[in-house]
Amino acid sequence: MSEQKILDLSGQLLTSIPASVCQQVTLEELELDRNLLRSLPENIGQLSKLKKLSLYSNQLTALPPSIWQLTSLEILNIAENQLELIPDEIGNLTSLQMLDLGHNQLATLPATIGNLSNLRFLYLSNNFLTAIPQSFGKLSKLIYLNLTDNQLSALPDLVGKLKQLIELRLYNNCLASLPDAMGDLFELKELHLMKNKLTSLPTTIGKLAQLKKLGLEGNELTALPESIGRLHNLTDLDLRNNHLAALPEAIGSLKNLRTLDLRANKLTGLPDSMKNLLDLEKLDLRWNKSLQLPAWLAEFAQRNCVIFT
Repeated sequence: MSEQKILDLSGQLLTSIPASVCQQVTLEELELDRNLLRSLPENIGQLSKLKKLSLYSNQLTALPPSIWQLTSLEILNIAENQLELIPDEIGNLTSLQMLDLGHNQLATLPATIGNLSNLRFLYLSNNFLTAIPQSFGKLSKLIYLNLTDNQLSALPDLVGKLKQLIELRLYNNCLASLPDAMGDLFELKELHLMKNKLTSLPTTIGKLAQLKKLGLEGNELTALPESIGRLHNLTDLDLRNNHLAALPEAIGSLKNLRTLDLRANKLTGLPDSMKNLLDLEKLDLRWNKSLQLPAWLAEFAQRNCVIFT
């Protein structure tokens, strides 16, 4: 019997897994991406040494119960299939560090997902999720969470417990507000909230001292809190396609800002404090029909800041 530890059968147009594969009990990595698999053999659970199982881009509608016996798994990628349900038994995979369930047909997640206490990367994009379970708050090692392209209308306060998060992606949902607990994500560097229904931001957003990128394109914001001026590490701020009629004076405190996109708002003027944005490299002001351009804008151009008006 082969002692190989890595087997890559990706892109082979397989409709079933060869019977010999599940006999290779020494396997630690099995890649079956981009095939035509509709099901997996029940005895896949024999591969007890597997640390990585990748089934990206197949046609799976369900998974065999024995897959949840693979308790050595550290990486499980079952994205881009046709899964409608993940069973409670996923909570057995407590060694998982990366889980990708994106691009499936999931409407709910089991509460046992909170048992995955070693999880660092979690991809849930392009499903039909309307809520996340309370047990999410136990995923204290998460550094990356992707919930884009779902149907979330609210975020629970438990999101504030994910204190090691560095990147949070929530665009293309139905979020009308954010919880104050968002301000507890002290390590967050990227927050992507484009194309939701946000009308305001919590004042606690100013506590995100490490934040570098803030994407708010395509919401319904009418104002920004003064606390946004405390985001001293912010380099990229995208506010295009909102309903902003004015900006707070505090925006001039964003000393590290490189790009500021204000396209397609309702701005009539700019605060004088913006003169302090000495590191600004790109300022986009297009499609603000009533905007009166201040004289000091010429100073930006002299500093080689690209300005679109």
